[in-house]
Amino acid sequence: QWQLVESGGGLVQPGGSLRLSCAASGRTLDPYVIGWFRQAPGKEREGVSCISRSGASTNYADSVKGRFTISRDNAKNTVYLQMNSLTPEDTAVYYCAADTGLRCVLSSVYPYWGQGTQVTVSS
Repeated sequence: QWQLVESGGGLVQPGGSLRLSCAASGRTLDPYVIGWFRQAPGKEREGVSCISRSGASTNYADSVKGRFTISRDNAKNTVYLQMNSLTPEDTAVYYCAADTGLRCVLSSVYPYWGQGTQVTVSS
């Protein structure tokens, strides 16, 4: 049984940065498109970013474009989400998820999910 495990969340001041990691145990991430999603209290889950299997293609939600960067290191079996210029509106539980599809599409159905990591942006 394999797992996706997120890490790197925490409390940060507005304007600060965090780097989230999504690591896999029990299976390699190479064959999967990986997406990052978030859910704030009282809000629906939204897609943040995704990255293709090779890392050559990425997509971002409009709300994070220019501030967040997704990347992957298949040798380390890890996908990262670098988050800069954070605002209180970025406060949410962040999840990584894996998709067997061919394209990086945030609206796809991702069948595999991690447990999430809390990101809180507050002064």
